[in-house]
Amino acid sequence: MYDIDEIYYDAIDLLKAMVAVPSFSREEKAVADVVEQAMTKFGLCPKRYANNVWCQSQDFCPDKPTILLNAHIDTVKVAEGWQHSPFAATEEDDAIYGLGTNDDGASVVSLMAAFRALTTMPQPYNLVFLASAEEEVSGKNGVEAVLPMLPPIHFALVGEPTNMQPAIAEKGLMVLDGEIKGVAGHAARNEGVNAIYKAIDVIDTLRHFRFEKESEMLGPVKISVTKIEAGTQHNVVPDKCTILVDVRTTDVYSNEETLQILRDAVPECTLTPHSTRLNPSGISASHPVVARAEMLGKTPFGSPTLSDQALMPFPSLKMGPGDSARSHTADEYIKPLEIRQAIDEYIIILNGLTL
Repeated sequence: MYDIDEIYYDAIDLLKAMVAVPSFSREEKAVADVVEQAMTKFGLCPKRYANNVWCQSQDFCPDKPTILLNAHIDTVKVAEGWQHSPFAATEEDDAIYGLGTNDDGASVVSLMAAFRALTTMPQPYNLVFLASAEEEVSGKNGVEAVLPMLPPIHFALVGEPTNMQPAIAEKGLMVLDGEIKGVAGHAARNEGVNAIYKAIDVIDTLRHFRFEKESEMLGPVKISVTKIEAGTQHNVVPDKCTILVDVRTTDVYSNEETLQILRDAVPECTLTPHSTRLNPSGISASHPVVARAEMLGKTPFGSPTLSDQALMPFPSLKMGPGDSARSHTADEYIKPLEIRQAIDEYIIILNGLTL
């Protein structure tokens, strides 16, 4: 059996050690070292690829289904306005302040703690714990690179700050480059076709566009024009205007379907996706893990924010300690009580779970 108090204090110590090391996306080597050293100390036999670290049940059986526990070790850059040091793990007012405490260090240490506890008991499944990199930038050297190295996964629990409520659906993301063409001319004469004026109509169409179908859990597809560029100088009618479009997709359309619908809606604008790989994701409301969460009084919901679930081609649930509203903000924090609750609830939900 396990000592839950010892595991909890180990989790708090690991979180503080992680905060003390800057771990911006694509610069996670030092924090990956910290996590790998902790896993080795706990006897978890870690494996590593680039800045991703993982381990699996020591009694791994290929005849059993496999559950993946995943959370990311990278952070965004330091926002302005911090009153505490972002790298000092300051304890104050029953909270630990520091960059990455809420997003996503608390989930990393809580899921690792649950892994340690659950693997001391016989389970009807295998467990894999993965501390992954590049989540904040949807990088290709994070989860996407590691999944082919893991055994086949039947279900994933992704740790993200959700106040330990189960997000059973999550919006996907497409970033689109838009180009509207005009005809150059002299601004002093009535000539040329102003690409900016054409772009105004395109932007207005995208702003008010509504898809025919709407997701029951995630609501409508969200379209936001976030950048516009045009023109070379004051007396030249611009012959080209480019826009950047953020599209949050839902489970009622694939990313490819969403893209084609938008192209049909604005034929005068050439829309080119950065990629279509960040798909909407989720899990059936009748899945056994959702039922276990509901038995604890949890309320399933649809999440508007993106996580590494978008890169997982198997059922997944997002659930973790902390509040999404604290993420990417100055004086980000987590409460130790939230970590203790998360460890306990992860163990209760997963112990003996039959898939």
